[in-house]
Amino acid sequence: MPDRQHIEVHILADSTGDTAARVARAAAAQYAGYDIRIMRHPRLASAQGLRNVLSQLPDDRPVAVFSTIVDLGLRELAQEACERHNIPHADLLDPAVAALQQVTGVDPERVIRPVGVGNDYFKRIHAMEFAIANDDGHLTHPLANSDIVLIGVSRTGKTPLSMYLGYLGYRTSNIPLVAGIPPPPPLFEVERWKLVGLTIDPSRLQTIRRKRVRALGSHAGHDGYTELARIYEELDEVGDVQRRLGCPVIDTTSLALEEAAGRIIEVVERRRVAALGR
Repeated sequence: MPDRQHIEVHILADSTGDTAARVARAAAAQYAGYDIRIMRHPRLASAQGLRNVLSQLPDDRPVAVFSTIVDLGLRELAQEACERHNIPHADLLDPAVAALQQVTGVDPERVIRPVGVGNDYFKRIHAMEFAIANDDGHLTHPLANSDIVLIGVSRTGKTPLSMYLGYLGYRTSNIPLVAGIPPPPPLFEVERWKLVGLTIDPSRLQTIRRKRVRALGSHAGHDGYTELARIYEELDEVGDVQRRLGCPVIDTTSLALEEAAGRIIEVVERRRVAALGR
């Protein structure tokens, strides 16, 4: 099998470069057959500093430049240098700023500010703390304070989804449903539009649970936790509870974390608007 081609993506930023790095990783994911290396050059505050970086870009291997530069002079300098050396350049910030400029009719301030620090930042921090405090049925806060409540059997992805939804700013609780044990009464009192059920393919769940048992150093499974027939019964029983609660159910078998979270948010927002009219 031939070696994968090496490509360098250089990020030019007058702040941390986090935004461009996330976009670069998302773009690189579409080229799994290539070895794409992302290299940051953050806090570029002067023309000389930018020139120093640009002069060191390799000319003996494929290179692309992503930039998120606020200062007009530095942005133009980066663009001109890339054009002069025939280096593909993606200015990630300018099209977004131009769109806002068009809709507001106001010129951008062109001030360097940390992205994410502000009301939204602290909202997400509080939501992550909420998710940790209300994980796996341990309700430190009232369930009614949740934006989203996830319910499902063990190992369907409730905890990682709760944490990720918290990162996105949604206060999320997750409640494990156990066959043979009545669901906690607060589940029947919370607003139904907040509830989302999770399920998973039985064979996939068996594989996950077996790995979990081995990781814990146990050779057990006599309680039916890893037995396929018992798993089918468990999923059926929990499915009955989810139907009683009237909640939509999302199958996490083949969904990436981000995709599952996106579907959950879409379902909850749609049901919230239908229930509350806003």
